This record gives sequence, structure tokens and C-alpha cells, in this order.
Amino acid sequence: MTKKEAPEVLFLLATGCALCPSVLEGLSQLLKQGEIGRMEAVNIVEHPEIAQKVGTRSVPWTRIGAFELEGMLTPAELSQWVDLASRNKGTDAYFSHLLEIQRPDKVISWVKSKQDSLPLLLSLLESDQTPMAARIGVGVVLEELQGSDLLQSTLPTLIALSQSSHANTRADAAHYLGLTHSSDAIDRVRELHNDENPDVREIAADSLNLLQAEMK
Repeated sequence: MTKKEAPEVLFLLATGCALCPSVLEGLSQLLKQGEIGRMEAVNIVEHPEIAQKVGTRSVPWTRIGAFELEGMLTPAELSQWVDLASRNKGTDAYFSHLLEIQRPDKVISWVKSKQDSLPLLLSLLESDQTPMAARIGVGVVLEELQGSDLLQSTLPTLIALSQSSHANTRADAAHYLGLTHSSDAIDRVRELHNDENPDVREIAADSLNLLQAEMK
């Protein structure tokens, strides 16, 4: 069983913010219940340097452990993020959240600084519960990482995804194998070129052309 440790929270608010009191109240209740270990609330009107330091211009803004969350959060959502942070879990859920709100830049920064987290991003492709916006966002991140050692390090994961029973997952994997620019991906992409699904075959053909061009 994963040991829980009450996370620290930084909450940014501003005078006149309509949503801030509700989020602050939810956080305060979790603090009283011992679910949060320590909380600091900062009014960015009085301390704009704090907002500049964390890189935000909007409030409410909440950092729970390592998770930086923007906008309104219900008590149930706050409790969920606090629970995940307390168990050092939920990176995949955080990635999905960031991609849904169109913040792939934050995901890119995260996986570059914590390189062992990239397979967690790829795991979003396996789940039927992953929103389409998040699936598209995964592609945005991997396009940014194409040809890098970091993306090449995920070859075993991508090959495993390419063997999925779901055609859309195999198609995604076929595309991302091409983005690795690695000769080690060619054999599997050739196999996908003969996939039973026409979309997978088409994407595999494009990736095969890309990989072969990289080898010249």
C-alpha cells in the first residue's frame, strides 16, 4: 500500500476574483482535515512577483504538491488532486488535464525534466477513457520531441502500443514510431504497413518513408 504524505499547497488569488473564495474554502477544509500539510495563500495584487515567479497571470491558481492547476476546482476535484499528490501518483491524470486545457508546453517541460515520466504520457493512448483533446495533445508533445534521444528511449513502449487490439492505438503508435527517427523502428513499421486496418497501413507507409529518408 502506497504511503500517504499530506502535500503542501500554494494558492494564488486576487482581490475581486469571483472564483477564488470557493477554491480557498475547499482548500481550507482539506487543511483542517489534515489532508493538506501546509498551505500558503497569496494575493497577487499585493505580491505580483509571486505570480511572475510561478509563470501565471490568471487566478485562481493552485499548486498541490507538484501539480499546478488553473481555474475553478470543486471540493471533489481538490480532494482528488490532494489524494493523488499525497500518494505521489496521478502524473498521467495531470498530463491529461494539461492537454485538455491546451497546455502541452507544461507537459513538454515536465517530461524533459523528469524523463522517466514519458511512458506515463504514452499510457494515455491505451485508455478508452482518455479524452480526444488529450490524445491530440499527446501528438503535439511528441512532435516537439521527434528525433530526440528522449523519444527514442520509448521505443519498447511504442512497439508495445503498436500491438494493441485497438486500431486507433496502433495507428497512433505507427505515427510516433516514425517520429523517433530511429532505424530500430523500421522493422515494426514495416509490419504495420501490412496491418488489417487501412488507416494503420496508410500511416505506417508515411512513417516508413520518413524513417527511410532519415537513414539516407
